Amino acid sequence: MAVVRTHHPDADISLIRHAHDEAALWHEGQTRHSGDPFLTHCLAVAAIGMPPTVICAALLHDVDDTPCPPGRVAEHIGQETADLISAVRTAKLSAIVPSAFNFDIARRPGIKPTWEEAVLAIRLADRLHNMRTIAFVALARRYLVARETLDIIAPLARGAGLTDVSRELHDLSSAVLRPTSTAFAVTTRTLSILTLLLPTPMRARWREEWHAELAALPTRCTRTRFTFRVLLSTPRLSCTLRRPTSREHRC
Repeated sequence: MAVVRTHHPDADISLIRHAHDEAALWHEGQTRHSGDPFLTHCLAVAAIGMPPTVICAALLHDVDDTPCPPGRVAEHIGQETADLISAVRTAKLSAIVPSAFNFDIARRPGIKPTWEEAVLAIRLADRLHNMRTIAFVALARRYLVARETLDIIAPLARGAGLTDVSRELHDLSSAVLRPTSTAFAVTTRTLSILTLLLPTPMRARWREEWHAELAALPTRCTRTRFTFRVLLSTPRLSCTLRRPTSREHRC
C-alpha cells in the first residue's frame, strides 16, 4: 500500500485489498521451494508502483495454478484485471520491443500504462523475485531459468530503461551460471541461518535481500566481508525489528 500511495496517492486501494484477500484465499497452504508461504511471492511482484488494476493482476498472476474457479477474478475484481492476468501468462517476452516503453511516465500519478507496459512490468517483477530466491530451486531448473534471464529478460529490462532491474537480473543469473566456488554456497547458507534470529514475518524479506546482495558481489573476499558484517549486525537488527515503535528501549 505504501508503494501504491507513493506513485498514485489518489488511487482507490479498496480493490487492491480485495485482490490481496483473494490471493490469500486461493494460495492458502501453498509454499514456495524456500518453504515460505506462496503469498510472499505475490506481494513481492505487486510492489511495482503501478495503478491499482495492474497491482491486482500482479497479486493474482498465479491464481490459475490454484482451485480458483474460472471467471471468479473477472466477477470479483474486474474483467480488465482478468484479461491482464491472461496476457501475463501468455505473453512471449522475446517478441516484445522495449524501445516504446517509458516506465518513468507509466508510474506517474494519473497516467495509465499501456497494456504492454503493464504486462512487462509484472513479468519482470515476477522474474526478479524468482531470481532472488533461485537458490531453493532444483539445479537443472536453476540453470535453465538463469540462462533465459541472462539472454532475454535482462536485456529486455535494459532496453525498457529499467537499468537497475536489468543489472540485478544479470548479476543474479551470472552467479548461477558461473559460480566461483563452494564458498558462495556456504555464505548463502550462513545468511539463511542468520534470518532465524529475526521476527518470523520479516525473515523472507531479509533473506531475499541478503542473498541478492551477496550474489551481486564479484569476489570471495567481498562476499566473506559482507557475510561477516551481516553476522555482526543481525542481533541489533533483530532487536530493532521486534521493537519498531519503541523509543524508550534501546538494544
